[in-house]
Amino acid sequence: MDSTTLRNIQAPLKDLYKTTPSSALLTLTSTGTLSSTSIACTLNSGPAISSAKAKIAGLHPAAGGSDPQISGELCSGDMLLEALVACAGVTLKAVATAMEVDIREGQVRAEGDLDFRGTMGVDRSAPVGFVAIRLEFALDTEAEAGKVEKLVQLTERYCVVLQTIRQTPTISVRSLRKEGLGLTAGE
Repeated sequence: MDSTTLRNIQAPLKDLYKTTPSSALLTLTSTGTLSSTSIACTLNSGPAISSAKAKIAGLHPAAGGSDPQISGELCSGDMLLEALVACAGVTLKAVATAMEVDIREGQVRAEGDLDFRGTMGVDRSAPVGFVAIRLEFALDTEAEAGKVEKLVQLTERYCVVLQTIRQTPTISVRSLRKEGLGLTAGE
């Protein structure tokens, strides 16, 4: 895709977001199913995505990307929520095993709210990235409520992806240029 094509695809979206700001507000969702036999969580993606040989990152349709059910491309926001669901699900299963809490069935769900006016550069005051993320667990267990509450608290504490999002780690960004066979730091 060249820059003209991208501009042509994004122009009507940007116009819509300028005239109807609420149309730029979207909630992305990811879900996972807890394994009943191991410490694992299966991500429940669409059919085109789950049958793909590799995950392909692409623009979200709200930013001019293709329908992921057709292209198999996921936006990075979808992938972030998938990582959160996967990590929280595996962590919950590990903690449940350690606490001897039997979970017959379970689901993990993450929702994240985005304002595409920020991502698309339509409104500089609009945030870029998720403005809210919600994580929920639906568990089929006979464990008492207090034990389930402790299970969720420990899952929150030890989930690497959740804590990384919450703690805002120090991040550095640099550019690399390919020169010859190696990569060199950009100027």
